[in-house]
Amino acid sequence: MERGYVMMMLVCVVMVVLGCWSGGGVEGLGVNWGTMATHKLPPDTVVQLLKDNGIQKVKLFDAEQSTMSALAGTSIEVMVAIPNDQLQAMTSYPRAKEWVRRNVTRYNFNGGVNIKYVAVGNEPFLTSYNGSFLNITFPALQNIQNALNEAGVGDTIKATVPLNADVYNSPETNPVPSAGTFRSDISQLMTEIVQFLDKNKAPFTINIYPFLSLYGNDDFPFNYAFFDGDATPIVDATTGIQYTNLGKSDGQQTGDKNANVGNAYRFYNGLLARLAANKGTPLRPGFIEIYMFGLIDEDAKSIAPGSFERHWGIFSYDGQPKFAIDVSGQGQNKLLMGANNVQYLEKKWCMFNPNAKDLSKLADNINYACTFADCTALEYGSSCNILDANGNASYAFNMYYQVQNQDDLSCNFEGLATVTTQNISQGTCSFIIQIASSSTFSLRRSPLVGIVLGVLFSILLL
Repeated sequence: MERGYVMMMLVCVVMVVLGCWSGGGVEGLGVNWGTMATHKLPPDTVVQLLKDNGIQKVKLFDAEQSTMSALAGTSIEVMVAIPNDQLQAMTSYPRAKEWVRRNVTRYNFNGGVNIKYVAVGNEPFLTSYNGSFLNITFPALQNIQNALNEAGVGDTIKATVPLNADVYNSPETNPVPSAGTFRSDISQLMTEIVQFLDKNKAPFTINIYPFLSLYGNDDFPFNYAFFDGDATPIVDATTGIQYTNLGKSDGQQTGDKNANVGNAYRFYNGLLARLAANKGTPLRPGFIEIYMFGLIDEDAKSIAPGSFERHWGIFSYDGQPKFAIDVSGQGQNKLLMGANNVQYLEKKWCMFNPNAKDLSKLADNINYACTFADCTALEYGSSCNILDANGNASYAFNMYYQVQNQDDLSCNFEGLATVTTQNISQGTCSFIIQIASSSTFSLRRSPLVGIVLGVLFSILLL
């Protein structure tokens, strides 16, 4: 295989930042723009946010028309995506051609959208999917690339499949990269996919998650999740190469004990400096494309993998920067430029009613609020874990109130809540005012919500 053709692209999930200031930044860096939020910033606002910070590449999770229209006329390179639930349809070549016509070639004109890649599915071979997409992903990939080729854009727009790192592993007896191979149940399939990518000069795209290694294993070597050389090197005897990190970590402020600003600084400073030096990986030095995950917090994401899922963004829900970083890789940290002209709801909050007499239904009402709003900041080690019992209730009630666009009826909770015009934020815990948005929706109850909230209540009602 010609290595120059199968370029590895890392979608660094968990705040692996990147972008570049207009004054000069790191080449090959982009960002994942997810939209699973109850209140979304207008696409035009988000595109301006990208431009203001010199971010020149963006990966989408669909090809929604308003997003594409906002990207039209910019030089931003775009990866559009086909969600997993559409892969079956893409096994039909006529359907694949129609998808390419509607979502790719219609934007291929002077002043249109600078589409560079089509992501076919997202981590379709996760073991948790129990093989649901094994038989349809490769045919979908073939049809999309062939449709791009037939449309005359295949030389500049490539189809790829963003894969989870669980598609490969190394044996426990020899846990080094050179001993790694594709997972046994998909080995032949992955070989065929890689050969197809190579034939079409398309990238191999992988999502790597050192943060999840930290999250799921207290024995994981902590320093190995960073890029500053503090980890004890692992030497691959076959190649002689030393490895000192996994390539990606977390920099959130909510959702886990390792999600904090200090770790974010450490990770970004090391990663961005390495990318600015164009070092690539130990085995494959040189240019590599990396898409940060993610751009903006998404309060409607599933928390089945963990509460951190709603807090990946380098920007908060309203497009404001969370902390200072230097995306040029020079180590001169400063706040990114926030979203401009953001429209908020009125300055009103919902709080626990101090005059409430009957508290017997407090737990039930908190349960209801947190089922349909994001209460993950209240969990252990998170930014609002400093509150007392009344503060916990106020936080839950306010998050629901804001999700419901401050509807008067949404701040009652059987007499347990009341509206206030005084900001009730405390210390590190911000009681938000939600943005005004024309596209809003409530969270839906998931099978795990009872389990999650059961744990949460043990904190809330202490």
